[in-house]
Amino acid sequence: MRYKIPMRVSEAQQAFFAARRPRKDSPHTTDAYRRDLAGITTLLLREQGRSPDELTVEMLTAQALRNAFGAFADTHAKSSVLRAWSTWNQFLTFCVSDGLLAGNPMGAVARPKAPPLTPKPLRGEETPEQLLAAAADGSRRTRDPWPERDVLVIALGLVAGLRAAEMRALTTRSLVGRQGEMRLHVHGKGSRDRSIPVQPIMEKIIEEYLASCRRRFAQQRFGPSTPLLRDRAGEPIGRGALEYLVKSCYRWAGLHDRVPVGANLHALRHTFATRLAEDGATASEIMALLGHASLATSQNYIEATGREQRAAAASNRTYRALDGIV
Repeated sequence: MRYKIPMRVSEAQQAFFAARRPRKDSPHTTDAYRRDLAGITTLLLREQGRSPDELTVEMLTAQALRNAFGAFADTHAKSSVLRAWSTWNQFLTFCVSDGLLAGNPMGAVARPKAPPLTPKPLRGEETPEQLLAAAADGSRRTRDPWPERDVLVIALGLVAGLRAAEMRALTTRSLVGRQGEMRLHVHGKGSRDRSIPVQPIMEKIIEEYLASCRRRFAQQRFGPSTPLLRDRAGEPIGRGALEYLVKSCYRWAGLHDRVPVGANLHALRHTFATRLAEDGATASEIMALLGHASLATSQNYIEATGREQRAAAASNRTYRALDGIV
């Protein structure tokens, strides 16, 4: 099916986002999609010497897209190219289903091989405990220390495995259940809600944090839908501020060299999952607690513990010879 009047790419992209509204994508996901579409569109316009009003869906040929993605790959990392490829594949699949294109040309556009998903937990057996102790002691030297908040943020990563967006989505009523049997209700990625059991000590940490909020912001009312995590002005904490908080905790605790490159806050979540695997949790249990969409993702943590590899290496007969000479 073809439109009598060719649709502009900009209009098709607007229709694409309108069609995705029932999916309830997070603002972060929508912004990433918009950046990917805009980045390649800019290169398409440059390659073809056209204005935005002149670029129609019919011009999205395999050759045009190959040229644009080639130029994009010259200045972007493999992960960025892979993400942009996925976004455009979804967009052009929509165009096909809506009758704007006869077929999806992305099959003719090369894409990088997806890198293996490797967990990046904090290095060092006692590092999580040292990080929590430093945060509780107020080691993050600021003009206005707030150890109650620092401990809560670190704990939400280490004992609940929350992502940054999930932490920011928590409200004062996210902790539910009877005393001693509380659960943390989390609005997760891809609108996959989950409920994480927490121990009484976590209840106490949240209570002490809320008490500190009431002292700091006496004029504010903290209702059941109030965002839980706050910045120093009493406003809901931003993504950048949350990342900076965690990075500062590492630095002031003297543990910044134990954080895998590029992990930062996410290293807390990976540490939570890795410790679950080391203590015998199954892939399905890890999947439920972390809110993974795929069981294969959860299986990565079990494989990363290397328990089977360690056992196989230990069975090497040469070890017996070493025992005899040392």
